[in-house]
Amino acid sequence: MFTAAGAIAKRLGRPAASAVSIRASATASDSALGQEKSSNIKEFSIYRWNPDGSSNPQQQVYKIDLNECGPMVLDALIKIKNEVDQGLTFRRSCREGICGSCAMNINGKNGLACLTKIEKDAAQTSVLPLPHMYVIKDLVVDLTNFYQQYKSVEPWLKTKTMLEAGQKEHLQSKKERLKLDGMYECILCACCTSSCPSYWWNPEKFLGPAALLHAHRWIADSRDEYTRERLEAIAGDYKVGRCHTIRNCENACPKGLSPANQIIKIKALQNTL
Repeated sequence: MFTAAGAIAKRLGRPAASAVSIRASATASDSALGQEKSSNIKEFSIYRWNPDGSSNPQQQVYKIDLNECGPMVLDALIKIKNEVDQGLTFRRSCREGICGSCAMNINGKNGLACLTKIEKDAAQTSVLPLPHMYVIKDLVVDLTNFYQQYKSVEPWLKTKTMLEAGQKEHLQSKKERLKLDGMYECILCACCTSSCPSYWWNPEKFLGPAALLHAHRWIADSRDEYTRERLEAIAGDYKVGRCHTIRNCENACPKGLSPANQIIKIKALQNTL
């Protein structure tokens, strides 16, 4: 029987392989590839605790085929919830590193699950809730205190003078606007605050890195007219003074910001009062 493989072999001066042997070789190759794809197994050790149950918190291990999963830790969590354990509870929303919902502790470091790549070379990935926060369930922590502290710095524009007739906005120059870089990008994920030792020991008193960063964001805003009042409101040992510039906050920030540097600037301004 004439085959394309036979014609090519004849042209090259080699004996033709039969169509059956070609198909068998292709089948064996496909089988080998299939086995290779199915062997890329990764373990995820995930913190589990259900307030409605009677068991203590524990680390539960799940095995995921990375060939059937996206590259980020959040992809693995979604795959586990969809296909393995629907009871697994965590927060997530934008998947673009913008909302801050999926903040958690991954392999000992705070970060966003949607921006943290799965370490393929490591045998296991550890996933825990943000440290030193009250756990609601599994990877979900209570951020009530965190948001109340953010609210306490009054993160909105405050002015004393009225706009001139016909003026609709509080204007600022490009140079003045540049002073807000490194602060306005904060997404309130709480990665920095939950990594701060001072916050661990005094969470009800110390405002924490995120709240203080936002405090300076409005202190530095050229349009705001309550600079002195804002500086006085956050003065004291258990507010801005509790920061010891350990810089865990900037190491944990997924946006590359430095709350520690903003707190240093606040302290310098308070010394001028």
